[in-house]
Amino acid sequence: MQGMVMDPQGGPENGTVRAYLLHKAKPHIPPWLTWGATGLVGALGHWRWPDNAAAGVGLTLTSVALTGATWLAGKNTTQQRRLHSAVTVACGSAWVTAACLAGPTAGPVDDLFLMGGPALALSWNVRVVLRTNTEGVVGSSDGGLLAKVGLARAQIGAAKVEPNRVTAPLALQPGEQTNDDVTKALARIASALDLPRNAIRYSPDPDSERRGELVIVPEDMLAEVVEWEGPSNLGGSIAEPLVLGRYDDGSLLVMWLPGDPDAGRNSTHGLIAGQSGSGKGDAALNLLTEILSRRDVIVWFSDPKAFQDFAPLRTGLDWAAEGGSQTEVMVAVVEAVIPARTRWLGAHGYRQWVPEAAEVQNDPAHSCRPDGRACGCAGMPFLVAWFEEAANTLRNMGDDAFTGIAQEARSAGISLIVSLQRPSYDQMSTSTRASLPSVIALGCDPRDEGFSLPETVIDAGAHPGAWANRRPGYCYVVSPGIDEARYPSPARTRRFTIRAVPVMEQLAAWAQANGAVADPVTAGAASGVAGRAYTGRTTTADDDVRQPTGLRVVRDEEDDMDHGGLLVDPEDVDIDPEAELPQPEEGDDTPLFGEESGRKPSPEEARRLFAQALEEFEEAGQMIVGPRDFMDWCDRNNLSRPWVSARLKEAAEEGRLEATNTTGRWRIVPTLTAA
Repeated sequence: MQGMVMDPQGGPENGTVRAYLLHKAKPHIPPWLTWGATGLVGALGHWRWPDNAAAGVGLTLTSVALTGATWLAGKNTTQQRRLHSAVTVACGSAWVTAACLAGPTAGPVDDLFLMGGPALALSWNVRVVLRTNTEGVVGSSDGGLLAKVGLARAQIGAAKVEPNRVTAPLALQPGEQTNDDVTKALARIASALDLPRNAIRYSPDPDSERRGELVIVPEDMLAEVVEWEGPSNLGGSIAEPLVLGRYDDGSLLVMWLPGDPDAGRNSTHGLIAGQSGSGKGDAALNLLTEILSRRDVIVWFSDPKAFQDFAPLRTGLDWAAEGGSQTEVMVAVVEAVIPARTRWLGAHGYRQWVPEAAEVQNDPAHSCRPDGRACGCAGMPFLVAWFEEAANTLRNMGDDAFTGIAQEARSAGISLIVSLQRPSYDQMSTSTRASLPSVIALGCDPRDEGFSLPETVIDAGAHPGAWANRRPGYCYVVSPGIDEARYPSPARTRRFTIRAVPVMEQLAAWAQANGAVADPVTAGAASGVAGRAYTGRTTTADDDVRQPTGLRVVRDEEDDMDHGGLLVDPEDVDIDPEAELPQPEEGDDTPLFGEESGRKPSPEEARRLFAQALEEFEEAGQMIVGPRDFMDWCDRNNLSRPWVSARLKEAAEEGRLEATNTTGRWRIVPTLTAA
């Protein structure tokens, strides 16, 4: 019988059955060869040292020394193997001593050789057979690695080898080792393998405290920079994956914002965190370009840095704010649209936002009509409320500015994206941080790792502190929909260069022409709070930015002062510097400071002037005001700041203003909704 016989341990074995059997018998032959060699040594020793007392002493000492050396050499192996080896060496060396002195055939010496030798050889054969247990864990397959790192009795199973990735099941010693012992040993494992710390990860089995998977990525495939060339799915739905980059094994880095009831995935809010120079801007651009390329989403975006990184995309946004009072208004608007959107979704039979909610409601199953017929209501696109450099907003509005939004917005089809360098407790409230389940964690100070990533992910091997700002774009991503085993896997976002600017401008133009627009419910709720500050898609032209009269910034070309002559105020031009000073007059000793300045108009005139001022602010889209915003206005109308403060309080009592979270700041209630 000839042919190919499949060897379950190593592959096919070409040849005869004899060759196959010999291959299978190889692991069991060494104990029997040792047994035969022991008999030969005993016979030769008797021929050399028959009845020699000195040789007997030497052989006995040699036997004891050899047994002790075997016991010491087995300290890094399991207790059973160590004992088995020592007993085998002791029995064999004792028999050789007896055979050398008395002869291999004298008395019971030959019987012990014929019975004890095969028994010891068979015991080692049984050990080889049992080396692979029913759980599929192979003993000693790590080459002593685990013993070196303090996990001496743990066992590694058959490894799954992929391109640049090795995954091996790990079983720890019952009752003596836990998964925590492995996470503490990851740095030592990396040292033993001469790899960086974040190349070794451990994923505990959620159903066991002593089992998990050890993942080793020997080569950093993220070292090569990949530039952004365009969105991955132009015209697709926001419910489809957003591609941000790639993992260290070459697979795509993706995340989702809306939930999926069929997949059991919840909608999510996101945090982008990383120190200066870590590539946080590129990570944000990867996410924002993916969002703007989808057909059923609108973006409200706040950036206190005046869109320094995002200017090419600004025209594609539904609403853009540059920080300060504009951002305060946006926060108030998001809070206001949540109940309006939730009410609409509930009325149309949606427990959460799904892509069908963005279409015209022609399905009777999603009708708000009491008779059950299709209502034909306009669809409601998904809403992303993005607050870039949020530390500035949090300083102005308080560390819990986003808490209400974060806790309530997901059910309304809204995702909150917060970007800042250091999401520590002194900048962001713990309630807000706990309500941001998704995070893109870039390089940071090692002391700040716990602010960005969950403790379990750090224990599994994630280490953004190792990058700091030396590897821009390197990140860990934790988000619903991503396999939890991927959480501690490093990834890298794509790089945005000057070559990406024309493509971003084209994307913004596409979004302007083909992207979703705010539905009537969202737009109505926004206008009811922000008034003219919310106008839908924005423009970057300076001429379209309207500001209150007397409150705008004076441009260089509008400065009338003649800088070529003497520095003299216009009202002092006619004064003769050679003229005598006038004689003192009554009132000259009135204090200049410490008393109110300005006139006091009649109550009717005061109400008219103040209403006019609020209208000017509202027309310019500045919906958050305070006494400091009226400084130029007071000078122009010869009114005092205390007078303005009093009028602000009166307007709040009348419902024209609403208090904000910041002391001394008021939100204008649009006149269309004023009581």
